[in-house]
Amino acid sequence: MTVTTNGTTFSHISIKPLHRTFGAEVSGVDFSAPLTDEVFKEIHQAITKYGVLVFRNTGLTDEGHIDFSKKFGELDDVKPYISAGRKHRLKYAELFDVSNVEADGTILDPTSPRSQANKGNDLFHVDSSFNPRRAGYSLLLAHELPPSGMGGHTAFADTRTAFDDLSPELKEQLLAKNYIACHSMHHSRKKAAPEAFAGINPLDYPMGRHQLVQRHEASGRMNLYLAAHIHHIEDLTPEESQALFDQLFKYATRNENTLEIEWEQPGDLVLWDNTCTMHRAVGGPFVRKYKRDMRRTTVHDSSSTAWGLNEHTDVRQGLP
Repeated sequence: MTVTTNGTTFSHISIKPLHRTFGAEVSGVDFSAPLTDEVFKEIHQAITKYGVLVFRNTGLTDEGHIDFSKKFGELDDVKPYISAGRKHRLKYAELFDVSNVEADGTILDPTSPRSQANKGNDLFHVDSSFNPRRAGYSLLLAHELPPSGMGGHTAFADTRTAFDDLSPELKEQLLAKNYIACHSMHHSRKKAAPEAFAGINPLDYPMGRHQLVQRHEASGRMNLYLAAHIHHIEDLTPEESQALFDQLFKYATRNENTLEIEWEQPGDLVLWDNTCTMHRAVGGPFVRKYKRDMRRTTVHDSSSTAWGLNEHTDVRQGLP
C-alpha cells in the first residue's frame, strides 16, 4: 500500500511522525533478511525528511548493526582511541561503546574519570564535530536497558527548523557574516564537569572549524550547525561570541523544538542525522543501579562540508 506522509510517499515502510517538525517511528522493515534497494531508498528518504528515525525491536546483532550502517556510507572506528590506551570491551572497532558498563561487565562508577568525561554527552551536541571530518549519520542500538521509569532516554533538537524560525534580521546577519565556529570536545567536557577538567585549556588543542550556518545538502534546507562543543565563534570578541552562541543554542533547544525518545526494549535502534539535528543523553536514577548497554556506529559525513575548514587528516581531535 502506498501512503503519503507529510508530502512524501512511502510504499514499502510505514511512518509515524513523532513531532510536528521532525522525528518519526518506522515500521515494516524486516531486519532478519537483506534489505531491498526499494526499502533502503525509502529509509533514506525518511531520514532526509525527518532527521531522526526510530526502529523498534529490530533483532539486530552487532554484525547486523554494522552491515546496516555501512549502507549509509563509510564508518568511523575506535582504533585511534584503542591505540591511545583506551580499553574497548566490544568485539568490533566499528562499534562505539556508549554504555555505563565497564570492560569486565560491572556497572561504571559514576565518579570515575570515564563517567566525568561522559557528562559531556548530557549536553546537546552533534557527533565528531571536533574531528577533522565530522559525523553524518549515527545509529544507536540498545542491547540492555534499565527498567522503565529509571531514565536513560535520548533527546533531539531540530536545527533546520530552528534556523527557519529565526527572525529575518538575525537570519540576514548570520548569512552575511558567514561565521565560523570552533568545536572542541575538551570544551564540552569542561563545561559539563568543570571540576574534573579544571586543568584543561581547550585552546591548547586543535579544534574542528565549521560554518555556523550551512545548507543541509540532502534536503536543501538551511541549518544551524550548533553543538555544546562550540568553544568560540571566530572574528568576534569572547563576549560577543558567547552571547551569539547562547542566543542560538537556547533558541534551538527550546521545548517546542525538541523531542525525547524513550528506549522500550533491547533491539530498539535510533538513526539520526548529525548535520541537521542535535542530541543529548537524558540521565536518571539507573546510573548507579542498572546497566544501560548502548552501542553506536558512526557514518562519516560525505557532503561537501564534511571536512569544514579542517585539514584532511585521520587524526582524531577528541583524543586526550
